Amino acid sequence: MALIRPATPDDVDHILRLIIELATFEKEPDSVKATPELLRKNLFETPYAHALLAFPSEDQNTKPVGLALYFFNFSTWTGRPGLYLEDLYVSPESRGTGLGKALFAELGKIAQEKNCARLDWNVLKWNQPAIDFYEKGLKAKSMSEWMGMRLEEQGIANLARGV
Repeated sequence: MALIRPATPDDVDHILRLIIELATFEKEPDSVKATPELLRKNLFETPYAHALLAFPSEDQNTKPVGLALYFFNFSTWTGRPGLYLEDLYVSPESRGTGLGKALFAELGKIAQEKNCARLDWNVLKWNQPAIDFYEKGLKAKSMSEWMGMRLEEQGIANLARGV
């Protein structure tokens, strides 16, 4: 039986390994700038986000093969918090074993405990296996009427300077 548990500071190397695997799968391996130090600081010392790890068995001495990294946001329309899933990843050798669904089940429990109105995430348009899993396996609905927007570091700096 698989094990899903919250990550601890001792897990940062595993978390980074899974993030790099995800970035490689998403064809962006050079985009990862995270380090063990940054993950330790931002997940545990000043917890801006949280992580769940998935293990193929209840033996925690095995390496984790899945990751869900999430944080809480807020819905002005519902007046309640929401849970935003930043990344979900299951190693290729463990896909189809129920670990993705188990990670989502744990996220669902957390969202209910925190009285979240919704659980949101993004998926790359080309990742059809993931889309199928979300739509068919989880009965999630796509939010095609919304478009994501982003400012990266230079854009944030320009904004802060009033540019």
